[in-house]
Amino acid sequence: MMLVFYFFAVITIVLGILSLRGGITFVQHLRKDTSVRTPDYSPFVSIIAPCRGLEDGLSDNLRSLFKQDYPTYEIVFVTDQPDDPSLRVLEELVETEGIQVRRVIAGDAQDCGQKVHNLKVAVGEVDPRSEVFVFVDSDARPHAQWLKSLIAPLSDDRIGAATGYRWFVPRKGSLASHLRSVWNASIASALGANTNKNFCWGGSTAIRRSTFEKIRIRDAWKGTVSDDFAMTRTLQQAKLPICFVPDCLVPSTGDSTFEELLEFTNRQLKITRVYAPHLWRPLLIGSFLFTAVFFGGIVLVVIRETLGQEYLVPLVMLVIIFVLGAAKSLIRFQAVASVLERQRTPAGSLLMHVLLWPVASALYLWNAVVAGFSRRIKWRGITYELKSANEAVIIRREM
Repeated sequence: MMLVFYFFAVITIVLGILSLRGGITFVQHLRKDTSVRTPDYSPFVSIIAPCRGLEDGLSDNLRSLFKQDYPTYEIVFVTDQPDDPSLRVLEELVETEGIQVRRVIAGDAQDCGQKVHNLKVAVGEVDPRSEVFVFVDSDARPHAQWLKSLIAPLSDDRIGAATGYRWFVPRKGSLASHLRSVWNASIASALGANTNKNFCWGGSTAIRRSTFEKIRIRDAWKGTVSDDFAMTRTLQQAKLPICFVPDCLVPSTGDSTFEELLEFTNRQLKITRVYAPHLWRPLLIGSFLFTAVFFGGIVLVVIRETLGQEYLVPLVMLVIIFVLGAAKSLIRFQAVASVLERQRTPAGSLLMHVLLWPVASALYLWNAVVAGFSRRIKWRGITYELKSANEAVIIRREM
């Protein structure tokens, strides 16, 4: 029994060391990239912002798009219904801003996810002068230099796309909100200097219009609910690299209940299971191994201590495993905090990232197992059945 534990504990420690090294590489890239001077590249840009319903901080999120330090751009707001409540928020902002704005009503989706449908319609409505498409989610709140930084890598026409990523910033600091931030942080640190392994995040992605049309992204979106997975796959097939821009880590400010946390995390892994099974399988195995070793090891130590048996060696191994993960969480949080210095985070955020990472790993296991048995997701009030990577069926609409 103990030999089995020691064997898998050693494997977990080795994986922890490799993960820490990956975290250090992420931080090094983040610090190096944010110190590089942004190229003077400023073509006319179309920011495409799909909206649906109201959410925490929507007015401030949309207002940030009007405040970009960039010479010439338009914002294309797209929703599926003319009475969507987000449009009332938008109208209040448009009255006070001077940026060119387009409002697009896409109607109900038929053969794909609603967001993807909205994007397909919106790209057909952009200004003819537009040279770059930028996609942003309504729950993101980019800083004033975001647009300039995001499109800068596209000054090199060999780059396929540039992307940022979200970083959840709890508003009031509930446990569920902190756990969501910790859970999501591990995905952020998967991005880095290796452009061939990066992926697009649909909430902050820039792509040249010519590239978008040449590799036929709109066709790749047919039947999918995941705009970013489809775009990533198409770029990889075309052998076009994806550049991660650390300065475009975008805060998503708000809180979450435990029910919302499970809905979000389960949805992400179900989407991964369908669109990138090669990522889902190792995540399932890795999270199972960690959960079994770490939490099973805690039970083992308690039992051996209760029975008066030797427990120091397994306890030390558990401490090593925890310290490795905590160190990665610490350096990652501090580096990202320097990028998001414009955002105030609730007291205790750093401590939560250091302490909650084992819980987030166990949550990944739950999400991965759920994804193995179900392909039904709920997103923005719409329930989908993910039949395959190219077929999504709308089951129910709530708004």
